[in-house]
Amino acid sequence: MPKYVIALDQGTTSSRAVIFDEQANIVAMKSYEFEQIYPQPGWVEHDPMAILNTQVDALRDAVRISGIPVGDIAAIGITNQRETTLLWDRKTGQPMHNAIVWQCRRTASIVQRLCEEGLEPHIRETTGLVPDAYFSGTKLSWLLDKLDLRARAERGELCFGTVDSFLVWNLVSGRPHVTDATNASRTMLFDIRKNDWDDTMLSALRIPRAILPQVVDSSGVIGMLDPEILGRAIPVAALAGDQHSALFGQGCFDPGMMKNTYGTGCFLLMNTGDDIIRSKSGLVTTIAWRIGGKCTYALEGSVFVGGAAVQWLRDEMKLVERASETETIARSVKDSGGVYMVPSFTGLGAPYWDMYSRGTIIGITRGTGRAHIVRAALESIAYQSADLVAAMASDCGRQPTEMRVDGGASANQFLMQFQADVLNCRVIRPAVIETTALGVALMAGLAVGLYTGMDDLRRVWKKDLSLMPQMLEADRQAALHGWHRAVKRSMRWAEIEAQD
Repeated sequence: MPKYVIALDQGTTSSRAVIFDEQANIVAMKSYEFEQIYPQPGWVEHDPMAILNTQVDALRDAVRISGIPVGDIAAIGITNQRETTLLWDRKTGQPMHNAIVWQCRRTASIVQRLCEEGLEPHIRETTGLVPDAYFSGTKLSWLLDKLDLRARAERGELCFGTVDSFLVWNLVSGRPHVTDATNASRTMLFDIRKNDWDDTMLSALRIPRAILPQVVDSSGVIGMLDPEILGRAIPVAALAGDQHSALFGQGCFDPGMMKNTYGTGCFLLMNTGDDIIRSKSGLVTTIAWRIGGKCTYALEGSVFVGGAAVQWLRDEMKLVERASETETIARSVKDSGGVYMVPSFTGLGAPYWDMYSRGTIIGITRGTGRAHIVRAALESIAYQSADLVAAMASDCGRQPTEMRVDGGASANQFLMQFQADVLNCRVIRPAVIETTALGVALMAGLAVGLYTGMDDLRRVWKKDLSLMPQMLEADRQAALHGWHRAVKRSMRWAEIEAQD
């Protein structure tokens, strides 16, 4: 029986392919970065063909590096950066525009219009989200207007999709136009109770149903990989947005379990089971996954700039040569010297939802040095995540006792210890921190019978590191107080600037 599963993990800055054996060990991995396009301040785009080509190259090279026979691959799963919006010609497959990335703020005025029209309560109740330019619906509406494509859209000549849809359409024989329930729940167009596209939101944004994908389960065979890619047709058997996949890969199968993924952004999800919990603290409600037609739900908090703050230190400010240096540099000083960095380069996500906040470094004195700025950048990642946990505790009425962590920055032990300190709870890192890839691999394996059920999946999760808080409570409260003062000073800055 085939015993390997491949995850295609299409992220914001790179496309990777990860091969797992049936015990969830990584056999091989390959990734390729692609260009980030910034047409103007606050706008972010990707070339759709760069996304596709880097993903195919990563898949082929990972299989080649692994040396495993293609016949031993049981299934492929696809996980993706969410909310990023694509529009392409149904007949030719030609993209109509660059992909508009989840970080992009160009549709803030459309969101404002929806709120002025009184749609905010409907958006929160029906889609589980908050009105924000982050989500896909306003991006799609902008594309249809900007490119004057509404008539073609009405005739069904175009396909809308998030990255998962675009990859499936290009990689699977027969060109199915699908998305899964997790990605659909991030569009601000989907009724998470009825599991269907919402006519009110489609009407408000003038989006015809004819361009929308069919919504499928997160775990289930969609079709077969085009045999020209690897020389064999292989089941493509799972689709899930990256954060939902990471929640699954962390083994957070029971209500109350939560994980935080440290990638370009930071994304904290808590499994709420069958319950759709409406947040009163600035979080969103989302579909964690849909298996066998049944939805499991989650509360989510999204931080727009997590690891991207370290990329900024490296690429724009040239304060470090490699991201891995930041841990040693941060430890070279006893604290940040009163410096706080609020990395709201594209606004603040949960729990603030301020589209007009902009990045701030505050508390600088003549004695401030490079190490203080680097440390403040790392600490900002932990502070933002602590805000999410506090909001989650408020919504659920209980303090968490542990948080499972993953993603690239979870390898930074200084950051993980500081995270445990400001949360005042245990932080646990698994043996496999590529849990975004692992989750969709497990979903794909489940779909083709490589795993028999959830108990089988629980057995493959392994712990690597467990950290307990060490900070004194008075110091923790003082640190959080300083952080919240800094956040207040960053808020609504772009709007004030525009008025000036």
